[in-house]
Amino acid sequence: MKEDDLFASEMADVTRHRPSGKVALRRGAADNTSLQQRRDAAVTAAETDRNLLAEHGVEPLDHWYVLDFKRPGVQNGVFRKLKQGRYEAEARLDLHRMSVERARREVFEFFEEAQRLGLRTVLLIHGKGESRADQERASILKGCCQAWLPQMDCVMAFHSARPQQGGTGAVIVLLRKSEEQKQANREHFRKGRIGPD
Repeated sequence: MKEDDLFASEMADVTRHRPSGKVALRRGAADNTSLQQRRDAAVTAAETDRNLLAEHGVEPLDHWYVLDFKRPGVQNGVFRKLKQGRYEAEARLDLHRMSVERARREVFEFFEEAQRLGLRTVLLIHGKGESRADQERASILKGCCQAWLPQMDCVMAFHSARPQQGGTGAVIVLLRKSEEQKQANREHFRKGRIGPD
């Protein structure tokens, strides 16, 4: 017997399968998997970008405009000292030549780090836009600072810097005290009230 005849005899009772073009789905299992995948993706996306600073809709500001903000509860004397430049900046971030997207990321990370380190005053340099090419970028970054800083809970107050710190091309920022700093203040003042035994 030839091979072809052998193959034909073995395949004689086999019927040809005709695909219907439809895929049979098990209801429930596939839907649950895709729903879980969407939930996981949403959680992952939220974790990767914790930055809540607005990306769009920021108005550019004139380079002579004075930035000024104070949260309720900040004492007037403390704010006056901030405006007068009597607090030394413990750290600074220079935004010159940055895009809005990069500045947004840098500002958020800078303030997170400053808060983690327990810093109280920082300087943010956005620039004045002295040259014609820099004017538009600097005024946008200044507008971003005006919009972004109040969005951060750690920022208690800010004001355009004194001329020696950068003037209206920079902003001095007062940060919220850490819990450790608050506790140290309480202990310091408590010692002053309690007399020697």
